[in-house]
Amino acid sequence: MNKKLALTLCGSLLLLVLYFFGRTEPKKINNSLPITSATNSFNIERFVNESKKGLSPSRVIFLAKLENSIKRGDLPSQQIRVFDQLASFWKDSIKAFEPFAWYLAESAKLDKSEKNLTFAARLISGYLRGEQDQAKRTWMTDLAIELYEKVAVLNPADSVKVEMGACYIYGYAAIGRSDKAMKGVFMLRDIAEKDTSNQQANMLVGIGGVISGQYDKAIVRLKKVVNRQPDNIEAISWLADAFAGISEKAEAIKWYTESKRLMNNPQYSKTVDERIRALK
Repeated sequence: MNKKLALTLCGSLLLLVLYFFGRTEPKKINNSLPITSATNSFNIERFVNESKKGLSPSRVIFLAKLENSIKRGDLPSQQIRVFDQLASFWKDSIKAFEPFAWYLAESAKLDKSEKNLTFAARLISGYLRGEQDQAKRTWMTDLAIELYEKVAVLNPADSVKVEMGACYIYGYAAIGRSDKAMKGVFMLRDIAEKDTSNQQANMLVGIGGVISGQYDKAIVRLKKVVNRQPDNIEAISWLADAFAGISEKAEAIKWYTESKRLMNNPQYSKTVDERIRALK
């Protein structure tokens, strides 16, 4: 994928995440920037320790008591309660998503209920789509997939596999990890071939095609979705990107314009107008 199109795809992803998957905690996103390269893997424990340095002494003491009580807690119910308290602290008091997501996931893994595992997985998978730091995005993807795999043991429905597949597409594929992304693509493709009416699976396979540069195949998939769901803004936006990828300028402009009409958002319209001018 050329650099110009990579920036375009990143812009689509970052804009659409705000529309389709609202964040639990607002986080400013610079839509003009691509996903940054990861020089080191993201370590959540190190991140938490660094974040503590900016806290007041009373809050540091409060956190230390909670963290120590996890080690002392003999019963899973006690540990779950403490993880929930830690998650709430980082979410409500500090407004830091990464520690909140981590402790929420730890609580869900101990609780082992489909409801809590699904909630945590969906929260993280929605947030990772707007994360511009590659190391953090990889960490979130790993964590969300781990949770979905636990959900799938309890409920092996295709709908769960589609949500998990989305993590592979928006996570690994979006950062160029095709080696890992293909597992999700195969999963989604199997579902789409088994159930041709599964529009979400078809759309995700199409998006994966756009990201990997297989534009012709992506167009076939995405057009099927748009034909059945003419108001599907996400599918329409990616379809426009696919046509732009093969230099079908008229078709790209047509679908970019349609996405702008449906989105009806000044910020999105401004970005699309710039994209259309670049195509012309």
